[in-house]
Amino acid sequence: MKQPIRSTTVLAVRRGGEVVLAADGQVSIGETVLKHGARKLRLLHDGRVLSGFAGSTADAVTLFEKFEAKLKEFNGNLTRAAVELAKDWRMDRALRRLEAHLLVADREKTFMVSGTGDVLEPDGGVAAIGSGGPYARAAAEALLEHTDYPARRIAEIAMAIAARTCIFTNDHILYEELK
Repeated sequence: MKQPIRSTTVLAVRRGGEVVLAADGQVSIGETVLKHGARKLRLLHDGRVLSGFAGSTADAVTLFEKFEAKLKEFNGNLTRAAVELAKDWRMDRALRRLEAHLLVADREKTFMVSGTGDVLEPDGGVAAIGSGGPYARAAAEALLEHTDYPARRIAEIAMAIAARTCIFTNDHILYEELK
């Protein structure tokens, strides 16, 4: 029987013209941690687009490549690239089997993209995917509402809370920023 691959927290936080993506490094299969320092974030389109994944690593690499091709095809238009990737992902037989979610952001927009055709732009300045996503998102939303912290600091605190709460999230956090 195939064991579900559960891993990660990927968080996007926007504030004051900055956007930060953060991701932990844990990869788990079942109850076993296989890796502590996986890199789940990528800079795409000459460093103008941030992207992160939750789910199967091989599937995410495929999706990063497909998404980067869409960004190139649509001259860096994040919205169009995300929608076209979601359409392909949903319609293509091979892609449809991929088990991952993407979180992508540029200077203006953030999207959560899934294989079911979802391209969701979150309300407010926070989005999150992965098993620890709800914890990180809730913490980041509270910090946005009740502090003046910059985006990076909010991401740091929210990811620390997710790492303490979600057993599939660790404290080996990587950050990428657009200012």
